[in-house]
Amino acid sequence: MEIIIIISLVILLALGALFVIPKSQNKGKSKRNDLGAGTTSRSFTTEEISKHSTREDCWIIIKDKVYDVTPYVEEHPGGDAILNNAGGDSTEGFFGPQHGTRVFDIIEDFCIGQLKAS
Repeated sequence: MEIIIIISLVILLALGALFVIPKSQNKGKSKRNDLGAGTTSRSFTTEEISKHSTREDCWIIIKDKVYDVTPYVEEHPGGDAILNNAGGDSTEGFFGPQHGTRVFDIIEDFCIGQLKAS
């Protein structure tokens, strides 16, 4: 009888841990840019950025900041919509009604620099 109680408690604790620890807690964190959140010390031309326009290598511009969102492409809740402006300016789409305020924090994790003034 004691063994059944102990096994039941262990199972309950394990199940409880699954609900307490968010599934996405570490999702994507190790894949995000190596330069650190909000890094803007590098500058890129639109020509350089345009070379990064695929699912496997996806850079976007938002308000003159450059973001390497490659690791986020598969996580993007809107699916392939993130690729609509890959290698170009995504400012208008980014500030569309489909995005909640949470994206403003998320995007900074992918910042790799500034758009070079032309």
